[in-house]
Amino acid sequence: MSLKARIRTFLDTRHALGCGGAREIFKYIGPGLLVTVGFIDPGNWAANVAAGAQYGYQLLWMVTLSTIMLILLQHNAAHLGIATGLCLSEAASKHLKPAASRTVLGSAMLASVSTALAELLGGAIALEMLFGIPIRIGAGMVLAGVLYVLFSNTYRRLERLIIGFVSLIGLSFLFELSHVSVDWAQAGRGWVVPAFPHGSIPLIMSVLGAVVMPHNLFLHSEVIQSRQWQLERPEVIERQLKYEFVDTLFSMIVGWAINSSMILVAATVFFRHGVQVTELQQAEQMLRPLLGNAAAVVFAVALLLAGLASSVTAGMAGGSILAGMFDEPYSIKDMHTRAGVWFTLVGAYVAILFIANPFQGLLVSQMLLSVQLPITIFLQIRLTSSAAVMGRFRNSRTDSVLLWATGLVVSALNVLLLWSAVTGAG
Repeated sequence: MSLKARIRTFLDTRHALGCGGAREIFKYIGPGLLVTVGFIDPGNWAANVAAGAQYGYQLLWMVTLSTIMLILLQHNAAHLGIATGLCLSEAASKHLKPAASRTVLGSAMLASVSTALAELLGGAIALEMLFGIPIRIGAGMVLAGVLYVLFSNTYRRLERLIIGFVSLIGLSFLFELSHVSVDWAQAGRGWVVPAFPHGSIPLIMSVLGAVVMPHNLFLHSEVIQSRQWQLERPEVIERQLKYEFVDTLFSMIVGWAINSSMILVAATVFFRHGVQVTELQQAEQMLRPLLGNAAAVVFAVALLLAGLASSVTAGMAGGSILAGMFDEPYSIKDMHTRAGVWFTLVGAYVAILFIANPFQGLLVSQMLLSVQLPITIFLQIRLTSSAAVMGRFRNSRTDSVLLWATGLVVSALNVLLLWSAVTGAG
């Protein structure tokens, strides 16, 4: 199905809603929101708060660009799962040479560990804000809670839990925004006009790595394929693709709004007062005198919810990637899935024990994700463009052009990051 046809389908959704089809459409809302929590995670908080505090509204455009790229990539990953019944990891193992698939998927496993590091660390920071619990102990508590949730719940129950968390995080930032005075004219320009202020390249890459995340592409294809729609008639698959696009578009817009809100609050509270934020604890402490105790507590609680929810999805992604290496779907009862979950989350916790500066750890983890991201993107394009893999549902010419453009933009930004690191420019 072409991109034009999908957009037309989305516009036709109003007709479906008017004709009593809302129940039908909302049956398919869920997988996208499960993925959305991955790009409103603590790594995003660190990148967005730093971006807003240092550059005001100037880097909002990166949230917009990242979200547009994310919609294309996440729908394409879901497309793979619906059409083939394989997640991205399984498809790579099946259709690539073993050496190539193991190398690519091995780098994706390391990216999942980097992701989980940010998630556990963010939850630990929130516990320190709320209860004064030391970071390493707090990270261990978050780890224990996340492992319990993962090993004691089904997909559908996890989906409902994550949707609840996303809703609460969104409401938290509506509350925060209600307490600040945003310059909407400047914010509007910031959303659509690219800017590269001096020294901003590492932060731009952090925002990119915090929004477009490798593990989310693996996770989305896994969650979608678990429904086994590829076993249905071709016309049923076409219908699932239509509704999935609505789910992805809706969910990514929710994520765009929450990420934007983080930058708006930081720009209004910190940049306007000339405050440089070097840790999330500092952000919470500064909110208290400027916006009141309630705003500071809401900030910390929302961060805790984000850390818990995104740690769950990071563990799921790691389990899916490792299981796929052995041509198996995600199943928490399966040995390889369990090993992937343990490696991702426990590996991240061990890394946290050696981190001296939690805030910098969050930012660096996001930059590492952006470096691995082109590998996952070009793997996905290779698979979804193949008739041998996708059959009649392979990428259209328009899809291929847009996906390649996205991959090249991400690669170009990575070159800028490397250049800024080598030369000290940026």
